[in-house]
Amino acid sequence: MPVEGGKTDMERIGLFSEMEYVTVGDKYVSSFNRPFNEAASKNKQMLPGGSKEMSNLQAGYFDPHFVRIFEGEGYVSLNQVRRRHMMEEAKKNLGKAFLPSSGDKKPCGLGSYYGTLGGPVPFFSAQSKPREKYEAPGKNLYTNPGKKGTGYGYANITIGKQFSHSADFYDAPKLNYKKENEEHHRLVKGTPFKLNLYPREYFDINPYSFEKSLPPIKKTEKKELLAHPFKPSSPGKKAGGMKAGTFDPYPSHSADPYVVKLGNQISSKGAKIFHPPSGPKSRPIESIMTLNVKRALNMKNYKTASVQSY
Repeated sequence: MPVEGGKTDMERIGLFSEMEYVTVGDKYVSSFNRPFNEAASKNKQMLPGGSKEMSNLQAGYFDPHFVRIFEGEGYVSLNQVRRRHMMEEAKKNLGKAFLPSSGDKKPCGLGSYYGTLGGPVPFFSAQSKPREKYEAPGKNLYTNPGKKGTGYGYANITIGKQFSHSADFYDAPKLNYKKENEEHHRLVKGTPFKLNLYPREYFDINPYSFEKSLPPIKKTEKKELLAHPFKPSSPGKKAGGMKAGTFDPYPSHSADPYVVKLGNQISSKGAKIFHPPSGPKSRPIESIMTLNVKRALNMKNYKTASVQSY
C-alpha cells in the first residue's frame, strides 16, 4: 500500500519483490512417510573417495611426498656420542674402581654351613658316634617245643585235658517225645467228657429274649411354641425428675427439724471419715548430663573455663 511519503511497503522494507510461496499447490505428505533427506536421493552426490588407512605408502599422508624435518644436516653416530660421554666421566675418577674382597656366598642346601661366619658346629654333626660292638644275647630256655595247629580239629593243644567222647543218637528228640506221650496216656483215666446235647450256635435260639416285661415307652413332651412374640404393654419410662420411671410412687415428704450437732460428736474418732494416705508423688529429675555440666561448670569458673575441656 502506498504511504504518505509516496513509497510502497516493499520499497520501505528494502526488498525488490515479495517472497514466493513454494509449497502452494503441493500434495500433502505425512511426516511418517517423508524421507529424512530428500536431496540425498536425487541427482549426483559428492564422492570423497573413501577413508585412508595408515601405511608405509604415501597415500596414507596428506602431503604428496615425504618431507624431512632436517634437510642437509650431518650424520651423527649415537654410539660414538655415548663413548665420548663415558670417556669424559672416566677422567673424573681419582683411582681404580672399588672391588670387594670376595662376593657373597650362597648356601648350597639345608643344614650347610657354607657362607657362615662361624663355620660348622661339631655338636650338630651328622656323623655317628663310636659305639661298642653289639653282642647278641643268648637264646631263651625251651622247656617243650611249641604245639602246632590252630585248635580246630587238633587234639591236645589246649591247657586243660581233652573232653571225652559222648555218643549222641540221631533221633533222640523224636524218641524222647514218644516216651513223654506214652507216659501221658498212661496217666489219663477214662474217656474225654462229652455233652450229650444237640449242638447249637447259642445257648438259646433267640439270644435277645427277655423274661421280664419291658417298661413303657417314654413319650417326649412337645413344647408349645408361641405364635406371636411377647410385647410389653408400654415402653420403658425415663426418669425426668418426677420419678415417673420407678415402680413405686414418689415417697411422701417428711419434715426433719434443724438440729445443731454437738461438738463432742464431731470430734469423736468413730464419726471421722477414713482417708487413705496418698502414694509416692513424682518430682522432676535432672539428667546425668546436666548434673555433670553443673559440677564441672559453676559460678566460680564459668569465665575461665573453655569449651575444649568438656
